[in-house]
Amino acid sequence: MGCGSCSTGGCAPAGCKSNGSCLTNGCSKLDVYDWLSNMDKPTNYKPFQITEVKFKGSRKEFFVNTDNLYLELGELVAVETATGGFDVGHVSITGELVRMQMAKRHVNEADVVKKIYRKATPADVDKWKAAKDLEWQTMHKARTLALDLGLQMKISDVDYQGDKTKATFYYTAEGRVDFRELIKKMAEAFRIRIEMRQIGMRQEASRLGGIGSCGRELCCSTWLTDFKTVSTAAARYQNLSLNTLKLAGQCGKLKCCLNYELDTYMDALKHIPDNVNYLKTEKGDAKLQKTDIFKRTMWFSYPNDDTWVPVETDRVKEIQKMNKEGLLPADLGEMIQAEANKAPKALDYENVVGQDSLTRLDERNKNRNKNRNKNRGNKGQGQQDQRSGSRPQPVIIEKPGTAQAAKPGDNQKPEGNAGGGNSQKRHKHRHRPNRNGKGGGNNGNPNKGSE
Repeated sequence: MGCGSCSTGGCAPAGCKSNGSCLTNGCSKLDVYDWLSNMDKPTNYKPFQITEVKFKGSRKEFFVNTDNLYLELGELVAVETATGGFDVGHVSITGELVRMQMAKRHVNEADVVKKIYRKATPADVDKWKAAKDLEWQTMHKARTLALDLGLQMKISDVDYQGDKTKATFYYTAEGRVDFRELIKKMAEAFRIRIEMRQIGMRQEASRLGGIGSCGRELCCSTWLTDFKTVSTAAARYQNLSLNTLKLAGQCGKLKCCLNYELDTYMDALKHIPDNVNYLKTEKGDAKLQKTDIFKRTMWFSYPNDDTWVPVETDRVKEIQKMNKEGLLPADLGEMIQAEANKAPKALDYENVVGQDSLTRLDERNKNRNKNRNKNRGNKGQGQQDQRSGSRPQPVIIEKPGTAQAAKPGDNQKPEGNAGGGNSQKRHKHRHRPNRNGKGGGNNGNPNKGSE
């Protein structure tokens, strides 16, 4: 995300590599899809003359297409400005969809007086790009001038006009700032007309953009068009920790996404009893510790007892009603036994498609370690037998009437008639030389066997 024409600057877009001269694949913010473009137009259709044009920092304005130019989405046009000269912007919407956008923003057709001069020529585009290249240097120099004057303000962005005759400086400040002396110095340094415009923290984040804690681009810089008030009550309803570091966004204010799921939580809270801090029982007063809104379960605990007792919301309402009548129910600890008698439920993460238990790998590693330790024990025992010289000897079983040929290196002497009619099986031991070259178990005599 980001190109030469956006507030990030200095990076080519991931789409057509045109460095900001189009609006494809992340080159712009707050795009609108023209879902009426493929529809057949009536025979006596008269095109809507007003066109929406987008500028840097998600700024959009309406202009009259007096010459009935054929304009396409993303095309560069030279438009009229309020202070004279011309500016260059991208066409964002054309046709009947502009009429709907004007109704959404409560803009009347009679109030749109600025015109579209022409499609941007190569000379206009070159002059516009040269002006955009000066924005980064101008912003840093303006910040230095503001620090020298000791002004309590932060210049966050600079927007040059397409003809490079005017620059708009966007700044944030806690209160009113007297920047008359600053304007004089900037006019002498830059030799252009200066306009100072104060914006809020959220507008600054929208212009600059960035990555949120969710790993995605900021909502205010991609699709969010209006900023609604966000209060800490939204976090309380959703049982979120009131930690400023976690609830604040890039702008330093509460995150706008806290309002996204608030309606769902408000609907779920309708089934949760209100003002339930304690429940009076025969054992004592049970204090509310936690509430699961979607499972409709509330956990209570007794004084000097760390055990939390789960109670259904219907049961809580019954106990509340009994307390109002002056009755005390039985001990809430009986609910623990009732929960234990129920069949064990499968954990939530096991119900995910294609995902097994998280302890599966632990069990596999445990079995693998057991087999590894067992193999190490057997290996150590074999090494100990080899060191002691009592290596187990293999047993050769011969069938009657057969003779087994001696293999090279086998120092054994056949006894009796190997091919005779002795039907008794004979067990003979094969003797292998030890490391010192002597036969094992018979004082180095290879010709002496043992039965």
